[in-house]
Amino acid sequence: MNGRGLVGSVGLVGSVRGMRAVRSAWRNRRADARALASRGAERARVPGLLVSAEPEPGGGVVRFARSRLRIHVAVGGAVFWSWDDAGPLPSYALPGAAPEPDPRAELEPDTDGGWQVVSERLTVAVSQQGAVELRTPGGVLLRRELPPRWWEPVDGGAARWVQRSQVPADARFFGLGARADGPRLRGGAYGLWNSDPGARSGPVGEPPALTMPVQVVVSDAGTHLLFHDNTWAGRVTLCEGEEGAGSGHDRPGTCEVRMEGGPLRCWAVAGTPARVLRGWTALTGAPVVPPSWALGPQQVRCGSGGEREVRRVVAGHREHGLPLTALHLDTGRPGVRRTAETERFPDLPGLAKELREDGVRLVSAVDPAVRAAPGNAVYEAGRRVGAAGAFVRDPRGREVLGEAGPGACVCPDFTDPAVRKWWGTLYEERLAQGFSGVWHGGSGPAGLPGPALPRSARHALEGRGGDHREAHNVYALAMARAGYEGLRGLRSGERPFLLSRSGWAGSQRYGGVRSGGVAEGWPGLRASLALVLGAGLCGLPYSGPDVGGFEGSSSPELYLRRLQLGAYLPFFRSCAGRREPWESGGRVLADARAVLVERERLHPYFVSLAHLARLSGAPCVRPVWWGSPGDRALRDCEDAFLLGDGLLVAPVLECGAVRRAVRLPRGRWYDTVTGRAYEGPGQVEVEAPPERVPVLARAGAVIPVRGAGGGLELEVWAPAAGRGGGGLVVRDPGDGWERAEVERYTSRLVEGRVVVERDGGGPVPCPVRVRGAAAPGQR
Repeated sequence: MNGRGLVGSVGLVGSVRGMRAVRSAWRNRRADARALASRGAERARVPGLLVSAEPEPGGGVVRFARSRLRIHVAVGGAVFWSWDDAGPLPSYALPGAAPEPDPRAELEPDTDGGWQVVSERLTVAVSQQGAVELRTPGGVLLRRELPPRWWEPVDGGAARWVQRSQVPADARFFGLGARADGPRLRGGAYGLWNSDPGARSGPVGEPPALTMPVQVVVSDAGTHLLFHDNTWAGRVTLCEGEEGAGSGHDRPGTCEVRMEGGPLRCWAVAGTPARVLRGWTALTGAPVVPPSWALGPQQVRCGSGGEREVRRVVAGHREHGLPLTALHLDTGRPGVRRTAETERFPDLPGLAKELREDGVRLVSAVDPAVRAAPGNAVYEAGRRVGAAGAFVRDPRGREVLGEAGPGACVCPDFTDPAVRKWWGTLYEERLAQGFSGVWHGGSGPAGLPGPALPRSARHALEGRGGDHREAHNVYALAMARAGYEGLRGLRSGERPFLLSRSGWAGSQRYGGVRSGGVAEGWPGLRASLALVLGAGLCGLPYSGPDVGGFEGSSSPELYLRRLQLGAYLPFFRSCAGRREPWESGGRVLADARAVLVERERLHPYFVSLAHLARLSGAPCVRPVWWGSPGDRALRDCEDAFLLGDGLLVAPVLECGAVRRAVRLPRGRWYDTVTGRAYEGPGQVEVEAPPERVPVLARAGAVIPVRGAGGGLELEVWAPAAGRGGGGLVVRDPGDGWERAEVERYTSRLVEGRVVVERDGGGPVPCPVRVRGAAAPGQR
């Protein structure tokens, strides 16, 4: 079967396509006006007063005059509650069956006529009016959910609702997906709708293509994650609190969640940040580990240059000592004929095989939009899937047409298991052409430009049925599932490489996300970092922005600072500019080479972090407060990050800066270039010359790196006197499914000498290089 209709990326530019897009939007608006009736008169409802309670395993049901509240504690510590008898399933966030209830947790009477469920990590208290409080085991308040409110159409239909919450006055909000406005989310309204570039969905910055109702709240009382398992469009309004001065009263922080429909159900996990992400991962599924090569430097190219351009780029990288592990090709448009690609790539399988032997993989773009034209093999095959075909239809049963690339297109309904299975088989054609993976870009209702679907469009939703209002936010997740399962079935011996532009809670089970759509220029650097930190705190450890190419009209300084930041993020892909680094020569080439070489040197560390993310849920890129959430100064630090436990990276985010201030967590930290030691907590000033960004190593850290001969080497940073250190190492198991073995190492000072030992005894099986023996304040 010809899968050429899958491939491509579409931008709605040009007058002809622009007019098509306008007509498509007008059709969608008219369809919604016909199918989605006005809500009309509405009836407001609140839970009312508490009536009774029924204990059940792990919790129970609390009855109110006009609603029911269900609470249960799952094995593992996550707490679930819902109103109006909503259960934990169906859910796109959960990987399968709901977790079993913890039989040790019981619903019991509380003070003032309320009820409570006491568990190992959280106490959930319910008041007589329907307020839900989350408390630590010691009774400290983490969050108070006020009684919810519903608005139900008198003539029937989905009820919209609002849930208001209070958090401690010192609390800081994070999460809600990958937000350019973050990582700390200040006061304002944040939309929950995976948006196209050009729309706005927050108080500042660009609209997110990856939204999810996941809040991570950090305060002196503790850290907790709250997830509203609802895929409908919504809005979250946040307001940070304020502590009273002297005898003044504290003003708590507030959160208001409004949803246009769907269930009101929540999951909560509390504890240290590491424990919170471990519990969240246990609930929504472990992240997949990308192939080893996907943790190296990559580049995206437009396929219009053809084979000659690809060879020129690869040869240039090799000639000038610039590491490169993959080229991403946007090789066509939906519905393009086979001859169009054949003219540019006369022997694509041969080219792919040759490049792979040289250490460079090819990755193909895959577009969800399929050209709706007779004779298009993908379109004709899709119409034969199931009884109604594979493509999204309107309420009248007709295929929904949108505009993308060369003309009218349709979009598969990935919420239908049969469609996902069919779509996954189409990736066989891409693998046969020699591609090693795919990235989901282009057009479609996945938060990307292209043929948007009307909100009245019908979806299978796993057999339940529903419209696009419920399916829009999970469309990209469902497409990623189709692609991942297809690739795994077609090539069972290799871990699939799949990258998406959009997603939702649970997307980590199927691949990584490419965070894009950030502001140009220097503000884009800060936004890029915020996107990756936000995605990591929401459970997506493998992410990164596209690093802009060096254009002749742009600043070489900005290009290098982008490259330096991207090199320390999990997914590292640059975009081709008008000039390659070697065409600029001088310092640009030398500094770009240093960045890429350092990324390759740290490859074993990125491999270890990727496998540890799967085992523990801890993101590779972490906020600096990760290990010290009680440090208020660190909570407000947004211009640096931790790479694993061992490194602190302080990217340069301002033009012309050659020094910068860095907020350090507790302990001793070494500048990895100068060897100078600094003591935290506190703020220090470090050198940031144009050729590098400040990177500091934690004293005692054991970091796996690639040695001069290409083999594994342990870089150990001298621990402080009276303190030890250590690190976890996962040896590269290759691109297959071999079980990764975690090796634990400890470091300590013995009579002024650094001793490194492997847990379990036995000799250390690789060379060890000790660094950073200088005293604080000395080189």
